[in-house]
Amino acid sequence: MAAGYLEILRARHAARLLVGTLVGRLPNATAAIAIVLFVRAEGGTYSLAGALAAVYGVANAVGQPVLGRLVDLHGQPRVQLPAAVASALAMTVFAAVGTAPAPLAYAAVAASGLFTPPLEGGLRALWPSVLRREDQVHTAYAMDAIAQEVMFTVGPLLVTLCVSLWSARAALLVLGVLGVLGALSVVLSPPSRAWRSAPREAHWLGALRSPGLLALLAAFLFIGMALGSITVAAVPYADGHGGDAVYGWLMAALGLGALAGGAVYGARQWAGPPERRLRVLVAFLAVCYLPLTLMPGAVAMVALTALAGVFLAPSIACAFVIVDRHAPSGTVTEAFSWLVTTFTVGASVGTGLAGPVVQAGGALWGFAVPGAAGAVSLLVLLGTRTVLAAPAVTGVVAASSENDPNRAVEPRFSSGDRA
Repeated sequence: MAAGYLEILRARHAARLLVGTLVGRLPNATAAIAIVLFVRAEGGTYSLAGALAAVYGVANAVGQPVLGRLVDLHGQPRVQLPAAVASALAMTVFAAVGTAPAPLAYAAVAASGLFTPPLEGGLRALWPSVLRREDQVHTAYAMDAIAQEVMFTVGPLLVTLCVSLWSARAALLVLGVLGVLGALSVVLSPPSRAWRSAPREAHWLGALRSPGLLALLAAFLFIGMALGSITVAAVPYADGHGGDAVYGWLMAALGLGALAGGAVYGARQWAGPPERRLRVLVAFLAVCYLPLTLMPGAVAMVALTALAGVFLAPSIACAFVIVDRHAPSGTVTEAFSWLVTTFTVGASVGTGLAGPVVQAGGALWGFAVPGAAGAVSLLVLLGTRTVLAAPAVTGVVAASSENDPNRAVEPRFSSGDRA
């Protein structure tokens, strides 16, 4: 299993791009907890902390596809690095002024979220030019999904470490510096500097003019809802089965399951179109959410939560391939950024929906939400299978490949196809 991942990491520039992207995305991955801890340290209420974190999330969801389109138009260095600096400076202003005056705090947090660079989408746009072979690109997508789980596990630990060693204000500043350094490492790499998007047709919808991409985004909105609702439903369950420690284990198990599933998925090559494979993966994902409603003892519940996460990373990795197949020419970074935004919005909706459901029916009904959301996601994929059907891969060569900065003529593989 490890051989395939080691082959990817040994490719020139691959490890640098992966590590730089993960470091550069730490501010985004840890923003919510860092903001909450800082507001609490400043004497603010949890309502204010939640509102500021929500503003950051909404601004980030808006900024990602917008900046992704700018990357496609102007290249990565001209957009990614200035955006990272602007985001860090805005968070520095928030750290300096605190929660008063409130309008300035909200504006600073919103600006930080809005200017968060689309490093995630940018990395996926770079993989085909770095690895070239289709099977390696697909493995890299899986490794990318696994690395995200690691980042969302390590990131909060880094924040709490900074807070314990220094202060919540220092944590905001350290994260900003790390974000800029990560973006700098990526944009100074030869693949990032050389990458150019393919010529694009002028259209105000950009990547969203692809029906296949819209169908995929609709499905992943509900997958995001499922994930967001679990984080809320687990709270009342943990309250009755051991408290915060059990809640921590449940969340860790969800990430561990995703890590294991992504590692196995990326370690082998898969036959057949990814659109069909995604339907199977989402079906298993939805089914694995259902046992959560049994709510057994803490140990068994941790095992069920790990099972619920097993098919998440494989579904995300498979979606990366489909995005690449359906993104209109010249919009690959924007298309990947839309997937990030949709998943994030879905998670926020799921969190907001699960709250009233848990309030009305307890943890049992809360855990029913992810199962229902997973089922709706599968129905979307089944109902749009014709739209998602990718064009047949031919043996022709394609000049001006999306990810070929030299515009060399090379054999086309699936990630070069465009809807």
